[in-house]
Amino acid sequence: MIASFLDYLSLEKKYSIHTVIAYKNDLVAFRDFLIKEYNEEELVEVNYPQIRNWIVSLVDGKISNRTINRKVSSLKSFYKFLQKTEQIEINPLSKHKALKVAQKVQVPFTSKEINLVLDNINEENDFTSVRNKLIVELFYSTGIRRSELINIKERNISFSENTIKVLGKRNKERFVPLLQSVVSTLKNYLELKINFSTGLEELFITEKGNKIYETLVYRIINSYFSRVSTKLKKSPHILRHSFATHLLNEGADLNSVKELLGHSSLASTQVYTHNSLEVIKKVYNQAHPRGNIKKNDL
Repeated sequence: MIASFLDYLSLEKKYSIHTVIAYKNDLVAFRDFLIKEYNEEELVEVNYPQIRNWIVSLVDGKISNRTINRKVSSLKSFYKFLQKTEQIEINPLSKHKALKVAQKVQVPFTSKEINLVLDNINEENDFTSVRNKLIVELFYSTGIRRSELINIKERNISFSENTIKVLGKRNKERFVPLLQSVVSTLKNYLELKINFSTGLEELFITEKGNKIYETLVYRIINSYFSRVSTKLKKSPHILRHSFATHLLNEGADLNSVKELLGHSSLASTQVYTHNSLEVIKKVYNQAHPRGNIKKNDL
């Protein structure tokens, strides 16, 4: 039953292997709970009180509400699948309300911080420095995800169109435009890469000619931005966040930013609007005829 659901996620929904494994782990953990607490492993017969007790056990185990909601979401999707395949009539989680989660405030890098990093990398023209500069420039100028950057192939680059084809979540392809400055760095990198390439299709490689990996990309970003920023989080995602926030601050259309980020809905993109809202308020107060009126003037 679980196996058929995982096949559905992988083959029909086109979820990544990492996502499918996460669903599997959540379902197996819930089944283990049923066996331990109720001596029952048949998931079809589950009722909501049993699920609620599982949630309580997770809370007692000091699991964060955010993580619990993700686990319950896996379970809810599983029961939706059982409904769809007519193995159950009612989803036991149909009326479940997610636990409240405090909103995390992601603080983007400033333009000054990003420029300082790029200026520092500009001092060197060796393979590693140019590769790292290209990684920073691509994150900030395109807003792509870390996994998307790692999997870019050389054939995905179009110099005639100045674009890169990116494979996003659920194997959804999109074309991302490149700034001319990024194109220049990219051409420089490809020239230097020849001496390190082992024939891999991937654009980004290590000094040993292997495909670049996630922890290395994180270390590159964290290392450079630790020199210029005191922000707690210094990760590739913060650069993606900076890309979206800075575009919105400059008046970019929300739908356009959504397409550039590869989001499936505006709801995902709107999390980046909280910073731009402050800019909008400032512009509004300065521009509106009554925006500068003080209380004493009334």
